[in-house]
Amino acid sequence: MRNWIGSVLTGAAILAASPAIAGLSSAEKRMTTTVDAEYERSVSLLERLVNQNSGSLNLAGVEAVGRMMRAELEPLGFAVMWKPMALAHRSGHLIAVHKGKAGTKSLLLIAHLDTVFEKDSPFQTFVRRGEEAEGPGAGDDKGGLVVIVAALRAMKAAGTLKDANIEIVMTGDEEDSGDPIEIARADLIAAGRRADVALDFEGLSIENGRDMGSIARRSSNSWTLTATGKTGHSSLIFNATFGDGAIYELARIIARFRQELPEPNLTFNVGLIAGGTDAAFDADGIRATARGKSNIIPAVALARGDFRTLSDDQTERVKAKMAAIVAGHAPGTNAEIRFESGGYPAMAPTEGNKALLVRLNGINRDLGLPEMDALDPLKRGAGDISFVAKDVDGLVGLGTASRGDHAPGETVDLASIRRQAKRAAILMSRLSRERP
Repeated sequence: MRNWIGSVLTGAAILAASPAIAGLSSAEKRMTTTVDAEYERSVSLLERLVNQNSGSLNLAGVEAVGRMMRAELEPLGFAVMWKPMALAHRSGHLIAVHKGKAGTKSLLLIAHLDTVFEKDSPFQTFVRRGEEAEGPGAGDDKGGLVVIVAALRAMKAAGTLKDANIEIVMTGDEEDSGDPIEIARADLIAAGRRADVALDFEGLSIENGRDMGSIARRSSNSWTLTATGKTGHSSLIFNATFGDGAIYELARIIARFRQELPEPNLTFNVGLIAGGTDAAFDADGIRATARGKSNIIPAVALARGDFRTLSDDQTERVKAKMAAIVAGHAPGTNAEIRFESGGYPAMAPTEGNKALLVRLNGINRDLGLPEMDALDPLKRGAGDISFVAKDVDGLVGLGTASRGDHAPGETVDLASIRRQAKRAAILMSRLSRERP
C-alpha cells in the first residue's frame, strides 16, 4: 500500500548515511556468494525452461513450465497453487505464497510462464555461446523466472527468506492475454491489493551499456476502425450522390490522427488495413481479406491499430480525440471506431516507484555497481505489473538483460543473472524486514 512511502528515506545523502546501506551485511554477502556458486545451476534451469515450448496458446506447454517452477518453489517453503484459466481460454497461472513474520511488508513478485513462440515456430531450442544463450523466451521471460529462483535460493541460504512474506504470481498469458481480461487478471489484481511492494521480473533495460531502472510502463490499447460509403461507378466519386467512398474516409481519419493526436508520452500505430467492395478481418484480427476493382467506389474500409499512454487520464483523453476525429465524416460516408476490451493499463512513475529506485541504487552502491537512472517510459512496453500499479508501488525490469526479444534469435545475457539475482535478493531481504 502507498502509505509506506512516508517512512522511506528519499534523499541520496541521507541514504548514504543510513546504517541499512552502509555496506553489505554478513547475510547479504552470503547471498552474493550463493548466487555466484549456483550460476551454472541457474543456467541449467534456464535451458530446461527454454526447451519446453510455452507459447501462450500451447496450454499444455505453459502448464509444464508451471510444474517446473513448482518444483523449484515448494522446496523453498512456498505453498504453490495452479489456477486454471479455462474461462479465459488460456492455460492458467502459478501462484506461490511464502508466509513469514507477521507485521512486515508483503512483497509481490510478478513474472510470466508463456512466450510469443508457439509450437509451430521454427525457433525452439536453447543454444549457449559462452556468456550468452539464444532461445525462445530466453530473456522474455524465462530469464526472469530464473532470477526469481536464484534470488530466493540465495535468501534461503542466508537465512533471510524464513521471515519474508512473499506472494508470486506467474501468469500464463502475458504475451496474449486471456479474454475476458477481468477473469484473466483477477488473481493478479487481488494479489496487488494485498501487497506493499510489487517487483516485476521482466527484462532489464540497458542503454549505452548502462543498466537502467524502470519505474513506469505505458498502457496498450487496441482499436478497430470501420468506414463505409456508397458504392458505384468510379466516374461518379465525389459527386453529391456518391460522395468520397469508404477508403478516402478511412484515409481522412488516419491522416488526422497523425496530425492531431501527438502529445508527450503517446504513441499510436495503424497495423492492418483492408478496403474495397467488401473487406473483413479474421477472428483474431491479424489477417484481412478484401475484394474490389479500380473502377468501383469502395463500400467498406477497415483498419486496426493501437495506442500507448502513461496514465489513465491520458488514455481517456486520447480516446475522446480519436472519436471526435472519426465523427467528422467526409461526404457520403460513415465511420465508427471501437476500442477493444482487454487492454493493459498504464503504470505511472509515482513518487513511491521513484523511492524504490533510490533503495535499489543504495544496493547498487553496496555491490559496487553503477547507479541506475530512470528509463524513459517511451522505451518500455506494457506489462502485467500495470494491473496492480493503482494499488501498490513497484519496480520493473528485475529480470535478465536480453536482445532481439519476440523474434527468432532472442538472446539472453547469462551474466546478468548474477547481478540481477543479487540485487533482487538483497532488496527483498531489506524490504521484508520493514513494517508496512
